[in-house]
Amino acid sequence: MNRSEKEQHVAALNQLFDDVGLVVLTQYSGLTVAETNELRNRMREAGAGFKVAKNRLAKRALAGTPYSALADMFAGPTAIAYSNDPIAAARVSVGFAKDNDKLVIVGGAMGGQALDVAGVKALAALPSLDELRAKLIGLVQAPATKLAGVIQAPAGQLARVMAARGAQDEAA
Repeated sequence: MNRSEKEQHVAALNQLFDDVGLVVLTQYSGLTVAETNELRNRMREAGAGFKVAKNRLAKRALAGTPYSALADMFAGPTAIAYSNDPIAAARVSVGFAKDNDKLVIVGGAMGGQALDVAGVKALAALPSLDELRAKLIGLVQAPATKLAGVIQAPAGQLARVMAARGAQDEAA
């Protein structure tokens, strides 16, 4: 990589760090190309991304971004998982790390808040925004559904009493 390519790479990483909501740092030592591609595909499906970056260039790109606290975590073969959704990158990274021991989560950051490994795992355990919306809609709809059932119950009971009375009259 020549100097201009490095400058472009640092600028692209800096823009990435400015735009995303969550960054998860991982060490990928020993992952095969197929495993890395599988991880990238999972990230893409979840709306996240996965980049391998040179530590020196990534540290330069962190300068002036909310994620500058991550600079100390760049050691060894480091890759960056990122997403705008505050949970997607963490969830996919933690899930893949459970299945594959070669991917190790080092830490991360959300906004300006640095996260350790336990923080990233806790973030991955949270329900997604869509799941929270579904729960909220269910809570809002539940009283209306119960009210409709209570209102319909007397009419149904009356119909059953009339049907039973009609059956008694026919039998007699």
